[in-house]
Amino acid sequence: MTVNERHALEALRDPALNDVADERIGDDNESDGFGEMVLDGTEPLDVSHAGGEFQELTRGLLGNFWKSTSEQAKGKCSDYRTFRDHSTKQTAAFSVQTGAMAEAYMAWSLKHRGTGGKGFFDSDEQRTREEQRRSCDGVGTRLLSVLVLDVFCAEKTSITVGPTDRYLTSALVRHGLIPCSPITPKVAVTVHALELYHTTRQRCPHLSIQAYVKSLCDVHGVPFHNHRSRQFSIALDVYLQVLAFVSSLVRRALQRDQPDWRLKHCCPPCTYRLQDEPAMRFAMLFAQDGNDSLKRVATRILDGDIDHVAASLPASERTFHHEQYLTREFVDKFASDRQTGNSIVNEDGDGNLCAECWKNMKDDATQKMWNVFDESGVFIAVCRHGFCLLVADMVQSGEQSKYALAVTSKLLDAFGSDLGGRYDIGCRFKTTLASSVLGERARSLNYTSLVNAFHGHAHNRLCQLDNLTTYVEGLGLEDLEGCERAFSKSNALASSTRYASIFHRRQAIASYIEHNDELEVYANLTKFLLNNYKQALDVLSNGRVTLDQLMRELGVSDLATFKLWLDEERVYLKSLLREPPEETLQMEYWQRLVNLATSKQNLETVLSSWTIVTPQSAAPISSDSSATRRRETMRRHAQENYEKDLKAVQELEGRLGISRRWVPEDEEWRAAARLVANRKYQRALDNVERLVVSRIFELSKMNQSGTGYKLRKHIGKALQTRSVAIRAALTQYNAAAKALGRRMLEFEEVVEYAFLADFDLLRDTRQDISTRPWASPTARLAINTYFKLCRAEEEVVRLNVEIRRMVTYLVDEERYVRACEALYQDAHPMLAYQISKYRTVHSRFTPLHLRYLEKISRLPGFNGMLSPGISVSCGLGDSAGVPERVHMETVLSSSVVCADDGEEEVDEDADEDHGAALEEHCEALQNILSVTVDA
Repeated sequence: MTVNERHALEALRDPALNDVADERIGDDNESDGFGEMVLDGTEPLDVSHAGGEFQELTRGLLGNFWKSTSEQAKGKCSDYRTFRDHSTKQTAAFSVQTGAMAEAYMAWSLKHRGTGGKGFFDSDEQRTREEQRRSCDGVGTRLLSVLVLDVFCAEKTSITVGPTDRYLTSALVRHGLIPCSPITPKVAVTVHALELYHTTRQRCPHLSIQAYVKSLCDVHGVPFHNHRSRQFSIALDVYLQVLAFVSSLVRRALQRDQPDWRLKHCCPPCTYRLQDEPAMRFAMLFAQDGNDSLKRVATRILDGDIDHVAASLPASERTFHHEQYLTREFVDKFASDRQTGNSIVNEDGDGNLCAECWKNMKDDATQKMWNVFDESGVFIAVCRHGFCLLVADMVQSGEQSKYALAVTSKLLDAFGSDLGGRYDIGCRFKTTLASSVLGERARSLNYTSLVNAFHGHAHNRLCQLDNLTTYVEGLGLEDLEGCERAFSKSNALASSTRYASIFHRRQAIASYIEHNDELEVYANLTKFLLNNYKQALDVLSNGRVTLDQLMRELGVSDLATFKLWLDEERVYLKSLLREPPEETLQMEYWQRLVNLATSKQNLETVLSSWTIVTPQSAAPISSDSSATRRRETMRRHAQENYEKDLKAVQELEGRLGISRRWVPEDEEWRAAARLVANRKYQRALDNVERLVVSRIFELSKMNQSGTGYKLRKHIGKALQTRSVAIRAALTQYNAAAKALGRRMLEFEEVVEYAFLADFDLLRDTRQDISTRPWASPTARLAINTYFKLCRAEEEVVRLNVEIRRMVTYLVDEERYVRACEALYQDAHPMLAYQISKYRTVHSRFTPLHLRYLEKISRLPGFNGMLSPGISVSCGLGDSAGVPERVHMETVLSSSVVCADDGEEEVDEDADEDHGAALEEHCEALQNILSVTVDA
């Protein structure tokens, strides 16, 4: 380390850590031996009513201790800086050393390759360090004493600092140790201990740093102290930053450091396109959705107000960079694009048909979030195979449209045309996207907004005809439920990120996503392809037999008939979106006539009522006048109601052009009465539908994996209540249906209704649709079977394309990375070894992929190709490209600014020793107290 570098680091040191007085203050209180005489029982301690004797005795015995302790505390300089100031200084100190630590880590990693992960205190390792210490000359090489925390051992040892070590931190990293302090490290954690925690936490996100450190203390046989968790947290942040720096060097060497390179190449079956592929409607399918499990409690400052991130973002927020994370600034660009609420059927209505079914379709439910949370969740996008494409934080709000718009914009930039994007309110998002700044661009790139299978079955039937996965051409058998599967695993992060800092929360989420993509999703890629191929072949084999039988029953010979039936159903349902205006006015006129007849009868009753007074029933004048006023008020109210109803009837007669007022004997009166009865029937049906659909969702949640016992009990009680409500609603419905001569329903029949489509066919009261060919249960089963067969055929075509892409990628990627490794083997052996580690992350699964591909080739009905194809992308960094050597010297000398919100390390060991001395003197005080009581 040069003199200038040393001075630069010293300038970042905390003054509070350097101003501790080293001199011990002398003792001005001499003991006269009285205290010892009290302790051995020679002299008693007389305690007066005024008190104070015990304090004097304590001062006489422990004056030196209290004096030195108080003076030592006074010797420290008061530190008025905030937690953020400590974090900023420590971050800056580590930042200038990141490049050197990364280079030292690569040297250590190369030296210990193939050692089988031996511990730091292994006999061979310890023997090597002892030889280095004996060869230390004290001039070019010196010793550094540190406390080393390993998995199974923790002890102080001496580390050699060689003349080539630029910093003390890089000297420690060269021995496989990560320091807890950037300038004068006294404690270090082994790479093996940090790697064990980092890997274990990705598999079990519930594991916290404190729990892991406590486990290490139990193994070491020492008590746990809180400062050990803080030290481990600092070391973990440094370790992850070193790994990130090394990863950036590897990407640079592989020429894969271009913007959005990882996004454009994240999923081989989706993105590794080949020449001469069959045309598909959707070039790529993805799903996007929000989840509120990964909330973070907002930070509060001293006066109790929330520290609004919009006004002043913490340093850790500004310096955290990850390829998959969308910044808040980018997302807020779309904040002005408000949801318009236009109908999915623009020519027939101005309100969304499904808006009342989903909370995130309602603006008032998504604009705000509890102030206690800063980040209220995450919004992600995943491809159909499960790879995470993008992540965005939902900040102090619900699931607003700006997050979906930001994700869609980024994916349009990366992948271009023919994208299919799923959203659980895709029908609403379709119109939101069309009216936003992305509308014209989305139309030009042929973007399609889709609805996933689970939510799609609960949408309105007219919405289903346009968006249900079964009816969308080119979608295959994809259910678009990737986000739900991702959230079911990532929810385990909630407990460890709820109270974390912005930096540590994002760090945990990004690390989990990377680990899940590389070691979970990629490992199961070919298994996914195998299972989907089996499913498609099963649907084709069984569906064709079923469809042939149904077509014979229906007397249908042409498969195109099913498409015509679906179009007829769409036209029919569109005709029911609104009641004819004339019918609405007629029903209103009929209702006003009924009200007029009632008010007229009430008025005649009041006017015809008489009060007979006899001498026996005569009342005092005061009470008689009070009764008269009440009767006069009733008469006036009856007269006003009659006049109001008469005026309303006259107004409607003018609008309808009625010259003669209707009477109950007229045919128009009876027709309007039937229309009103139909309206009551519709409302009763709506109520039954709402209750049954709610029951369906509760049943699905009750059977969902991960639902706890208490929630199951709660749902069970809700289902009992729901059943009672359904029976009551059925009673009202059957009364309305009986008045119209409609089919009545039984409870056992209604609870079997699975989707809204089963209710929609009951709605028409103007015409009998039972004679329509597509309305019968057999015809509806045939329609669904036909379209499932169509989707299965499309799935086979897509799987054949994806399987060949996967085979080609395995061959090209192995060849390309090995060639890059050979390029740097001579000039940069450390970097070449890191490239080999990068290669083994995926190549470890190659034998597994080959076994699954072989199983696919043996499936009866497989008609794809397993021979490698030719990639259409042969640019820089592409697996099919030609590797070129990159000049790395300037990169190795640079550094990356890391973000960390840990504190500057204090001398925790000295504080611990001081605490032990304090406990010994407290025991002496207890002895004095016991002797005094005995006396």
